[in-house]
Parts: sequence; C-alpha cells; structure tokens
Amino acid sequence: MEIKLDLHVHSQHSPDGIMTIEEIAALAKARGLNGAAVCDHDLALLNVPEFDDFLIIPGIEVSTQFGHLLGLFVTAPVETRDFFEAVEIIHAQGGMAVLAHPFEHSRDGSRLAPAVPLLDGVEVWNSRAERKIHDANRLAASFAQVCRLRPFGGSDAHCPQEVGNGFTLTEGEALTLAAVKAALREGNLRAQGRRSRAWYAARSQLTKRSKTGARPLSYAKWAAFAAKCCLQDIFGRGD
Repeated sequence: MEIKLDLHVHSQHSPDGIMTIEEIAALAKARGLNGAAVCDHDLALLNVPEFDDFLIIPGIEVSTQFGHLLGLFVTAPVETRDFFEAVEIIHAQGGMAVLAHPFEHSRDGSRLAPAVPLLDGVEVWNSRAERKIHDANRLAASFAQVCRLRPFGGSDAHCPQEVGNGFTLTEGEALTLAAVKAALREGNLRAQGRRSRAWYAARSQLTKRSKTGARPLSYAKWAAFAAKCCLQDIFGRGD
C-alpha cells in the first residue's frame, strides 16, 4: 500500500506550536495523509495516541551543533544537545536519526561531514526551509544523493495551515509503527511538497513570545520580522 507521511510536525508542546495532536491527525487525514511524525523541540512524544486509519509517529527535534536533528520512532527522552550523544540515544531506542533542513541558514555542506556516517537520512523537503535560502531544499537533496542518505520530507508545520505542505511517499505492508519504520529504512522514498507562507514563521514566533512572557522590545523586533515575512509572501523569496 502507498503510504503518505508528513514526517515533521510541531504540536502545542513546542514553545512555538499551537496544535493539539488530535488536531494534527484530523488535518493531516483530511489532506490525504496516512500519518504524521510529531517532532517537538527537544521534547520526545512518549504517550502516543492511536487513531482509526491514521498513524502518529513519536518523534523529537533536537537542537545540536550540526543544526536540528529529527529523532523518529523514539520511545524515551533525548536529554542532550550534543549531536553524537543524541544519535546514540535515538539509535539505542530503535529510532531513526534524520538531519532536518540542513541548508536553511547556510550553503556550506562541508560543515556537516562529521555527521554523515551516523545519519539514517536527510530532510530534503521542508516547507519552511526556503524562506532565507531559496534553494535550500535542492541543496539538501543534492547533499543526500552525494552522501547516499535516504530522502525525507516534512512540512515543519507549526500552524494548522502548514500541515501536509511537505511529505514522504513510500510503500508499506501495513499502517503500523513497525511496518512504516521498515518502509522508511528499506523502501523507495519520495519527498515532495510546497512552500509554506513566510507569514506562518512570523506567527509561530509570536506564539513563542506569548508562551514565554517576552518583553515589549521582543515584540517590537517581532513586528519588524513579521513585516519582512509579509513582504516575502508578496514579492517572493530570495537569499
């Protein structure tokens, strides 16, 4: 069976997220997806809800010295920000370590060389990655191909409108965690999607300020950032 998965979604448990897991599942299912990985910032999803005909994959997005790292199919906390320790913990849990949006902020692929041997894949489509570097996803796809790493796709959704804007297609025997993990490890993968509006990045930053009790100056900086995002949506994105 063909399986369509958004492998990078944030819930309300991220500082900049607003969606419940139930809302994520409903939105993704309505948009033709079979599953989604909930990857909150430095917080593993340990209580995994079950839904009819829809799979929630427990995940985490770890901030490391090589950028953000997705841990898929995690079963316990990942309490480190060191890349090598995080990968070791993820693999010890039977999970998959996937480098997230590696060229969102830099075109320098050489900086990632020490990470390559330990990775299970690279996020080659992220619907938010091209806000600053317009070909960030193309660079990620080229990097994955050269390094012979499996391609993954996800929306990086923080807002309801973004769910499903990035996804991974594969073939699996069943819609279960075990079968989907096997398909992602061994099957043919295709990553696709469309860009999210820059405004949603601004919206999630506003959410973060609200949740963390930011000071007035932080909101002033946000207003400038939001204006820039709106201009990007109107006139297009560049470097």
